[in-house]
Amino acid sequence: MNEAYLFNPIGIIHSCFTEKFGIPRQPRLATAARAILDIVPPYDQDEAFTDLKTFSHVWLVFVFHGIEKGKWRPTVRPPRLGGNRRTGVFATRSGFRPNPIGISAVVLEGIDRHNGRLCLTLSGVDLLDQTPVLDIKPYVPYSDRIPEAAGGFATASPQAVLKVEFARAAQRACHRLEHRYPAFMELVTQVLRADPRPAYCKQRKERTDFGIRLYDVNVRWKIRGEKVWVFSVEKIEV
Repeated sequence: MNEAYLFNPIGIIHSCFTEKFGIPRQPRLATAARAILDIVPPYDQDEAFTDLKTFSHVWLVFVFHGIEKGKWRPTVRPPRLGGNRRTGVFATRSGFRPNPIGISAVVLEGIDRHNGRLCLTLSGVDLLDQTPVLDIKPYVPYSDRIPEAAGGFATASPQAVLKVEFARAAQRACHRLEHRYPAFMELVTQVLRADPRPAYCKQRKERTDFGIRLYDVNVRWKIRGEKVWVFSVEKIEV
């Protein structure tokens, strides 16, 4: 069978994650991570979303954004294995797949129209800004939740390993941003306490300074032992 399939995105994600570095490795690990799913015509018909508001969570089927096409790999190094051991790509959720399609279970906060466009407000996202979404399906607890399921090498949620502290100026900057980006300081804390550094950076102790971009804000931080010190929070001027 050598049949090809063509899919049209039904919407585009506008996310707080404007670069790949720092994106949580699974959905709902950073509950303050928010996004808007902008539904594009001709799929933005109100009747197509009838009763979706009665579900608290939805599955998003999406295309991995920001990954070069044709770069699939039969084995990858999952972060949960410390980046030190390879395993089969089909035993992971890596984006380096034959067909770069992902799934994500996220919180559905609301469905509204903004400037005539039908938009879904989401939280707990792990999606890069401008990610194309192929489909939306309701999360059905009695079927989708399987308590007895085995989790392979990812048996439990990763534990927050780093304590996050803010310089006074950085803390004030976060508070100033709250009116535009609700829970911004909480978002920074949730992302950084999970230690977004790749495994090779953790092994190179000589590098201690890092930066991460959330929305249009540059957050700069240092590693101090088992702590993250956020020393600068600055809006990026375009």
